[in-house]
Amino acid sequence: MNKRYLVGVFDNEHTLVDAFEKALEEGVVIEEVYTPYPIHEILTGMKNKTRISYAAFFYGLFGAVTLLGGMYYAAVIDWPLHFGGKPFNTFPSFIVVTIVATILTITILTLLTFSVRSKIYPGKKADIIDIRATDDKFIILLDQDKMGMEKPEVTSLFQTYGATEVYEKEANSN
Repeated sequence: MNKRYLVGVFDNEHTLVDAFEKALEEGVVIEEVYTPYPIHEILTGMKNKTRISYAAFFYGLFGAVTLLGGMYYAAVIDWPLHFGGKPFNTFPSFIVVTIVATILTITILTLLTFSVRSKIYPGKKADIIDIRATDDKFIILLDQDKMGMEKPEVTSLFQTYGATEVYEKEANSN
């Protein structure tokens, strides 16, 4: 299914931030903003919150408990080795392995969670709205069905605040 977008292209960060803030004040619904580097005002203005840090915490808790339980079961219950005065529960020797394996567990599961939520997978064709966004241009992307204002008003707003070009683009929606 194809979506119709209105794309505003800006030459510098300051005009982009001015246009972004004014568009939000006017009630324009901004789909996405593409910039060559992160801009604090845009990140806070988009109001996209993530709960991936909570997921990472629970992945770590799950990993640590599973690893400690598995090592305890293997070393104490299933196959206890009695030699040289070794105690049954060698818990202190589990700590370093648990820390390292927990970090590995968090990293892998968080990466998989991020990839699934972002719909990123091997072989996926990238939907690039404007290739210049990775180089030196700043892009504001609006879904024409959900803009909140009419297209001529948004176009004049962007041009008033320094857009070098405003154009329509059709792209696949994933």
